[in-house]
Amino acid sequence: MCFTCVRECPAKAIRIVDQQADVIAERCIACGNCVRVCSQDAKRVTSDVEPVERLLAGDAPAAAIIAPSWPAEFTALDYRALVGMIRALKFDYVCEVSFGADLVAAKYRYLLEQHPDERFIATSCPAIVAYVERYHPEIVGALAPIVSPMIASARVLRQRYGERLRVVFIGPCIAKKGESADDPVCGDVDAALTFAELRELFSRRGVEPEGIQPSDFDPPFGGYGGLFPISRGMLQAAQIEEDLAAGEVVAADGHAEFVEAIREFRSGDLDVQLLECLCCNGCISGPGFTETAPLFRRRANVSRYVRERLAGIDRAQWKRDLAVYLQCDLSRSYLPNDQRVRTPSEEEIERVLHRMGKRELRDELNCGACGYETCREHAIAILKGLAESEMCLPYTIEELRKACGDLQLSNEQLASTQEALMQSEKLASMGQLAAGIAHEVNNPLGTLLMLSHLLLDETPADDPHREDLELMVSESNRCKKIVSGLLQFARKNKVDAEAVDVCALVDQVRRSLPARNDLRVEIEHATRPLLAEIDRDQIVQVVTNLVSNAVAAMPDGGALTLGTCGAEDEVFVSVADTGTGIAEDIRAKIFEPFFTTKRAGEGTGLGLSVSYGVVKMHHGDIRFESNADSHQGPTGTTFTVRLPRHRRAVAVSDTVSGVGQLSGVPADTAD
Repeated sequence: MCFTCVRECPAKAIRIVDQQADVIAERCIACGNCVRVCSQDAKRVTSDVEPVERLLAGDAPAAAIIAPSWPAEFTALDYRALVGMIRALKFDYVCEVSFGADLVAAKYRYLLEQHPDERFIATSCPAIVAYVERYHPEIVGALAPIVSPMIASARVLRQRYGERLRVVFIGPCIAKKGESADDPVCGDVDAALTFAELRELFSRRGVEPEGIQPSDFDPPFGGYGGLFPISRGMLQAAQIEEDLAAGEVVAADGHAEFVEAIREFRSGDLDVQLLECLCCNGCISGPGFTETAPLFRRRANVSRYVRERLAGIDRAQWKRDLAVYLQCDLSRSYLPNDQRVRTPSEEEIERVLHRMGKRELRDELNCGACGYETCREHAIAILKGLAESEMCLPYTIEELRKACGDLQLSNEQLASTQEALMQSEKLASMGQLAAGIAHEVNNPLGTLLMLSHLLLDETPADDPHREDLELMVSESNRCKKIVSGLLQFARKNKVDAEAVDVCALVDQVRRSLPARNDLRVEIEHATRPLLAEIDRDQIVQVVTNLVSNAVAAMPDGGALTLGTCGAEDEVFVSVADTGTGIAEDIRAKIFEPFFTTKRAGEGTGLGLSVSYGVVKMHHGDIRFESNADSHQGPTGTTFTVRLPRHRRAVAVSDTVSGVGQLSGVPADTAD
């Protein structure tokens, strides 16, 4: 989830796959910015340490050419000690690339003098060359046809010491590894070590400054070419002035500045004779450094060394060497390697932006957290297969917020399901208990009822015991009602579904209500007929139970409203009253068997449990809304039974086994 390398890559050669950075080799210009900025050390550079060790073990002579930026790396060493340590690695020659830089500087001065009407891009930095070849191939012809100081030094040494010479470059630049393998110059340099790899080689060979014989560089010696690693150092070495008034020469360095400079050079907005670019802020800040000193201290170290060397240099010999080796072939060609990807259409970009929640211009925050400067650049990178939507921090936060909301909803649903499961377990246990009680009590209860009625029939009306017998018969009948409810609750029921007009069913229940002057009954049918495949008798029982509870909740009268409505696949039956409502503290219990708010002898507490089981057998649901607090508005309760229009493939089910989600807890007064 760290996109620093994406932000720092001028070529956008890093794609994100499953939130991991993947360097695309063919797009990479080897600038090394990703290596330098990666706090996790997740980027690795191909090492040339082992190839160099094999080279040194061979029988061919070997030369080390060290970049002029070395004083910024080996700050604690005198240059003679450093040369001695490099010789101790079994190098036959140790030379400065600064002399090659002197040659290149002279070639640039000559190029501009001979072609005053042409425009060139300096090619000393291999990362700049790779960038132009890959992303601006139409201006490859503007690349100056001059080798870099590294290649110039290698060609000079082979001319001086023979073609068998093996040449190893040592410097701060990773791109030099790629340059040494470029087809137009392949074979000039055999390997390229960074300063970090040189230190590793010292460690492997046990080479320490102590005990090392100090030594000087081998000729030819460098002059002002030692300034090349400093920004605009090449211009000074070539005695080319960056005249701001004339505007014929412009220097740009740093991964953001050089990209813009080349873009403007290509478009013609930057009309100069020479554009001198460095990918880094000078070669003294290359990714191959291990020294952490501040930038300007490094610059000062390089400048001080160049002053000291120039003070002791044999200028006459330097000029003679310059004249001799300027005759070497220091030219090169370049090969377009187009890595550009088609720019997506505006419609495609807008589609990606909308997907990330950026529907208006103000939604494009351009925060840069994704590694791209703007949201549109990020969207384009997604379409090019270089990025993912999850790289957008605001989008990811919003998706996380949604995920948390979904998780909360899932937790609520899980809690509701657990509640329904507990209810089902209670119903199952009570069903087993009820079945046992009904089986054991039913037969002796029948005998008791028969004998009670016989005694009552044989007892005269004026007998003083008749009142006791009447009470016995009444209580026996109540026991029969309880046992009947237990049997109904416990037995296995089968849904005998048939097409039923639900409106007619509700009208039937309405006609069975007892007449009460204080009770106003209304029927509301949204449409007629309203057909559904249900078990008529069982649903009549459910509606009757709900109506009975509603009437009981209005002892002082009120309004009872029965309603029906339907959808394509469902029908709804509602029973609403203006009664006392359901108190908050009992809403979670009213589906439990034998729970009732009625007085003793008035209810069994099984009505809603049985109704719940019947509705679940039909794969429906039962919901309610209730208010028992008159301060919050009119009191009352509304139950809504939802039933599917068409029967699902369920044959036999227990009334105690229906496990469904309870959306609230039903019924006014549980019966």
